[in-house]
Amino acid sequence: MKKVNVAVVGAGVVGIEMLRVLNQRDFPINELKVFARSARDIEVDGKKYSVQPISAQGFEGIDIALFAGTEGEKGAAATFAREAVKRGAVVIDNGADFRMDPKVPLVVPEVNPEDVFKHKGIIANPNCSTIQMVVALWPIYKKAGIKRIIATTLQASSGAGKSAVEQLKDEISAIAAGGFGRIHVNLAEKSMPQQLAYNVFPHIGGFAECDYTSEEWKLVKETHKIMHDNKIKISATTVRVPVRTGHSESVYIETKKPITPPEVRKLLSRAPGIVVVDDPKNNLYPMPRDAEGKDETFVGRIRCDCFVKNGLWLWVVADNLRKGAATNAVQIAECVISKSK
Repeated sequence: MKKVNVAVVGAGVVGIEMLRVLNQRDFPINELKVFARSARDIEVDGKKYSVQPISAQGFEGIDIALFAGTEGEKGAAATFAREAVKRGAVVIDNGADFRMDPKVPLVVPEVNPEDVFKHKGIIANPNCSTIQMVVALWPIYKKAGIKRIIATTLQASSGAGKSAVEQLKDEISAIAAGGFGRIHVNLAEKSMPQQLAYNVFPHIGGFAECDYTSEEWKLVKETHKIMHDNKIKISATTVRVPVRTGHSESVYIETKKPITPPEVRKLLSRAPGIVVVDDPKNNLYPMPRDAEGKDETFVGRIRCDCFVKNGLWLWVVADNLRKGAATNAVQIAECVISKSK
């Protein structure tokens, strides 16, 4: 495979994970540049990288530009994505700037890899919670169709960036030092709108139409776009939980055709990017602790609805920094360069 010149934009949690994934997957890199707001040196898994201040000129000669999104250089894609495209790069953006642009493909390689080749220079990476859900549901959708989805997400602090992880850590330390209970923090200086340690809250993003949050609307609109089916009825509640990394989702679906839990287990166990962990009698089911650092989407607790025909429950877990962000973006890049073998 021909080696290419790559830029990673953002040196936050997702940008760092992109560097890690590129290295671990032996991506065919000729030259690598790392851009952020300011120059500095960083180290990832013992490998040193020199971060350069981002500029339009810096994209000269770049073939693939991976934008980490708001977790990295905030607003960078809106400012620099088209500048990178002008200079010949294919941009893969993990942020939300282009996801719902009808001219920009929104891609999960296990679901709609063919959309990669419809790009006009920019390809969008979906939201983390959307990615793992559609990976788990796509094989079922192809086999039995899906009429309705009701999803409740339990999202880790790292989904809100490095400062949110630090907030959780600080709150846990404060509680440990002062005893169990409520702590008083200056939320104006924090990343999350509520105390997260020893707590959960149903508030990710801003509140919008129908009192859904923006994160909940992402699950609706992005799923419709990725699966090319806006007739699926989707409702969601997104919840922040005191977990460092790894999103979990309780997903209820109603299929068009009957399909049994054993058939679903067999179907998903053969699907790319999915690991079925479903033996609850022996306490085996997906957990974020076990998914951290891995690229697969884990599915368990597959069971029928005892009261609704064609109703099914699934429990879906993935590392939000890897499959939910960095790994999916690199997989898109692999699809892009596969065309130019």
